[in-house]
Amino acid sequence: MTVRIPGPIRKGLRQKLWAIADSIDWPRLNWYEKTARYEAWTRAPEVGGLLAHYMDQRQIRVYIKDTIMKGYVRSRQASTDPPFSALGIDRAAEVAEAWERPHGRRLKDGRVIVWGNADDWKLVLTAVHERSWGVRGTRPFAAVLMLPTGKFAEPSVRAMVQDAADKLQIERLVWLA
Repeated sequence: MTVRIPGPIRKGLRQKLWAIADSIDWPRLNWYEKTARYEAWTRAPEVGGLLAHYMDQRQIRVYIKDTIMKGYVRSRQASTDPPFSALGIDRAAEVAEAWERPHGRRLKDGRVIVWGNADDWKLVLTAVHERSWGVRGTRPFAAVLMLPTGKFAEPSVRAMVQDAADKLQIERLVWLA
């Protein structure tokens, strides 16, 4: 059975929870902290209580996680501002092609730039390589790795990632906190 939440309620909950996520720096929370937040929202009358009118109580947490919050990080990483700024690229640079999953751009001058979370470093580096491979006039310019927490703060791990970027001939690797 498919759950159908009215559009205004779904949008209102998304705005509310995304605003909270912005205020608590959601991308930096670990899985334990996110789990606790999901549980709190499930029990909150203004979130879980509202959703209980449309679905079984056992579905609420999954709905919050998989429907309301799923696109949060992706939407926040879609902006070119942080990676372009970190690379010293003018925000008005002409874009020839844009990608999602992971986010990236090919500029009119042929530079290929891809960005994503540090723990997705293999995907980001591979995407830079793949998107510039065999395409005349392009070059694997930069990979920007965001939220480098945990092991990605360690010099040895960063050296390993830099070595991979060098082997893929990626000109610049930037760690963006």
